[in-house]
Amino acid sequence: MDAHKAVRTDRKLLNIELGRMTPEQYRSREERGLVLVLDNVRSAHNTGSAFRTADAFGVDRIYLGGITPAPPSPELHKVALGAEESVPSERAADVLSLVHSLREQGYVCVAVEQTVNSVSLSAFNPVPGARYALVFGNEVEGVSQDVVNACDFSLEIPQQGTKHSLNVSVSVGVVLWHIVNKL
Repeated sequence: MDAHKAVRTDRKLLNIELGRMTPEQYRSREERGLVLVLDNVRSAHNTGSAFRTADAFGVDRIYLGGITPAPPSPELHKVALGAEESVPSERAADVLSLVHSLREQGYVCVAVEQTVNSVSLSAFNPVPGARYALVFGNEVEGVSQDVVNACDFSLEIPQQGTKHSLNVSVSVGVVLWHIVNKL
């Protein structure tokens, strides 16, 4: 019998049955070499969503660049649902300097942006053991050009519709899902 035609009696799992770690356990776990850089993201809701998604995929740290809202923030918390307590974050007034610093620390810096030479996300296979800093940009302007230039390469999410972009929080989810599943 087809699973989608069968009458379903699945019971949703209770939160206590999910076996999730505590925020303290999350913060003390071994790092995996995956960080996010938010380059002048304007919305606290988008930032909160990035925290929640980063928590779900085990990101080590989020760098909050330029005008990106930072915890504590009621609007950010409303969407993050406490993920801002588990995923460490740092302010970075100058994203360009941060990218240079991350490259010096051995991170491969990747602008998630549509560029002349961007690599399609569907063709990207992360190298096991490599450390990645994924840079996501402002809701209107994207990743600033000087930061794109400083990154090692750009990743582009393939799209088929009439719009030329996705919401930054959606982009974070798509890219993290791809990378974590490839690793």
